[in-house]
Amino acid sequence: TLTLTCTLSGSGPPGPVKWLKGWGSGNKTIYDQTGSFPRVTRVVRDSNTDFSIRIRDVQPEDAGTYYCVKFRNADEGDEVFRHGEGTEVSLYESAPVPSTVAAAVVLCFLLILSLSVALCMYRRKRRGEAESQGLARATAMGIPLRCCARTPGSPSDSIHRLCALLQQSSKEEKEIHYADLQPLPAAPRHGRSAGAACSEYASIRVAAK
Repeated sequence: TLTLTCTLSGSGPPGPVKWLKGWGSGNKTIYDQTGSFPRVTRVVRDSNTDFSIRIRDVQPEDAGTYYCVKFRNADEGDEVFRHGEGTEVSLYESAPVPSTVAAAVVLCFLLILSLSVALCMYRRKRRGEAESQGLARATAMGIPLRCCARTPGSPSDSIHRLCALLQQSSKEEKEIHYADLQPLPAAPRHGRSAGAACSEYASIRVAAK
């Protein structure tokens, strides 16, 4: 709501008081005591000295210079008796409320954070799937086991037992094994059994029916 103030020091000569927007031939009557103006009302009704007005629902085209003019009755019509220096009205777009700006910044930050988290989770999921597929392929291909038969009590007994356990576990998983017997190179030390041999195993996984 826009309030324009106009007061007279005395009653003055008989004649109406008007509010004009602009001066000269291009002026526009904003308020007249005898007219009807839906957006304009008197601040003090029926006052002979206070002609201040209020303009509701201010719009951009309301910007301009307003004059409060006192007329006096004359034979040729109303004549200007006195007028004010003019009240200039300027309209500007209101600046955003600081709280609104802060809320917008926080919202943008949360949005960016959510997108970043979602992207990281997606990449981690894809990486896990790729690793799982690689592990499955490696398991399906089988891992060669090279086991050397030694005499009991030799330092390689633990290796031999480990190979036996792995072979037994593979059988339980319905794998097929084959052995390639190869002669061992001559050892520099004495006491090795002449029948010692080295075997290389390979595993092939087949689907259980």
